[in-house]
Amino acid sequence: MFLKALVPVDDISSQLEVASASEVERPEHALPQLRPTDIGPHAAQADAPYGLRYIAFYLPQFHPVPENDAAWGKGFTEWVNVTKATPLFDGHYQPHLPTDLGFYDLRVREVQYQQIDYAKRHGIDAFCFHYYWFEGRRVLERPVQEFLADPAADIGFCLCWANENWTRRWDGYEDDVLIRQTYSPNDDVAFIEGLLPYFRDPRYVRVNGTPVLLVYFPQKLPDAPATLARWRRVCREQGIGEIHLVAALTHGNWEFESLGFDAGMEFPPHDPRVGDYKDRLDFYQPVNGAVAWFGDIAASYLSHDYRDRLVYRGVFPSWDNSARVQGRGTIVLDGSPANYALWLQRASTLTLQERHPSQRFVFINAWNEWAEGCHLEPDRRYGMGFLEATRRVKDGESLPHSQFVAEQLPPAPVVEEPPPPPPPPKSLPLRSAETVSRALAGYPFLFRSLRRVYRLTLKPPSRGSVL
Repeated sequence: MFLKALVPVDDISSQLEVASASEVERPEHALPQLRPTDIGPHAAQADAPYGLRYIAFYLPQFHPVPENDAAWGKGFTEWVNVTKATPLFDGHYQPHLPTDLGFYDLRVREVQYQQIDYAKRHGIDAFCFHYYWFEGRRVLERPVQEFLADPAADIGFCLCWANENWTRRWDGYEDDVLIRQTYSPNDDVAFIEGLLPYFRDPRYVRVNGTPVLLVYFPQKLPDAPATLARWRRVCREQGIGEIHLVAALTHGNWEFESLGFDAGMEFPPHDPRVGDYKDRLDFYQPVNGAVAWFGDIAASYLSHDYRDRLVYRGVFPSWDNSARVQGRGTIVLDGSPANYALWLQRASTLTLQERHPSQRFVFINAWNEWAEGCHLEPDRRYGMGFLEATRRVKDGESLPHSQFVAEQLPPAPVVEEPPPPPPPPKSLPLRSAETVSRALAGYPFLFRSLRRVYRLTLKPPSRGSVL
């Protein structure tokens, strides 16, 4: 999600632990040693029907709201960021522009019906709506509320609380805050009470009958165990019963258990240690962000073994938030349908091996993050490619590639080793001494006498010697 105009997205370049490209092992070689179980190209096929569910994050910011009008100008929607993007280097895919669904407005109900139809026909089981709540104030709520009120919107759904500041920098931190995220015991109760109608909806995603709630920035909760305890108490008292609380693994958070959550969820491209290939590209203008390679990021996530921890795997089809943050973000090279399909297949296979059938979720970031270059919806370069890739993996079809393909990644520069310097010429006295020495080899007495004369008169003393 990387929380949007409103609750702006974090500057994901600060979340990538980058290293020089030479310090990071290439994923083609890393995967066989890092993955916990064998991942063959057809491994998901037999088990695919047994509970595997794909949940795509859904951004509701494609309609104007007063808060965005005030901050960014009248009529602002996410399409404003999308269409102002320009390429930053030769072959850079920007802007990302839609095809089949067009520049839609989510105030029009038919748009969501089309999205649901495309999603269900291509293997998506549910949308996870980003949910914006600030001290009782809802923002960007219309698409989610209209979905809840519309039984014809027949697809599963759940919510992810985007609990970070809304800032002008789009990074969720403290610079130029427009709406601050605050916390209190009363807020805890009011927040969860506002979710009860969603939890009661039969379309809501559940684990063993318990509604799933995700929190994007869990370590921001001042006293997470106490907050979660209040949420659980309210749900029990209101007849919901237990709830399944999931912490997004963002901003360095990997210890969700200590915060009181039931599970964690990978949220790529947060926090992998990958190489920065920025120095290999010739940019048209200065760029302060990072350039990563898709295969590196996918391999970093696939290297984790979650057999002993309840963590839901996550993938993305592509990533490039340069449209939103103007040179401060991260560009991921080779985010193609083929590479996405391979990551999704391997993440799915690991999920089938690690998780009970009731917990076989794979989260996809995202359905429609257009300003982050991260969308399953059809675009002008790949058309239906990402959706078709999702369907093929869900149906267990064979994939054309068994390794991540590097088409955009420039080769490493060839550094030629300089030839070794020639040995220094021997001094004239030394060359003469060697010639005389060879000539007198048959006259031992004369050789020893002349050698003594040479040492006393011509040969320079070595350091520390005593004449």
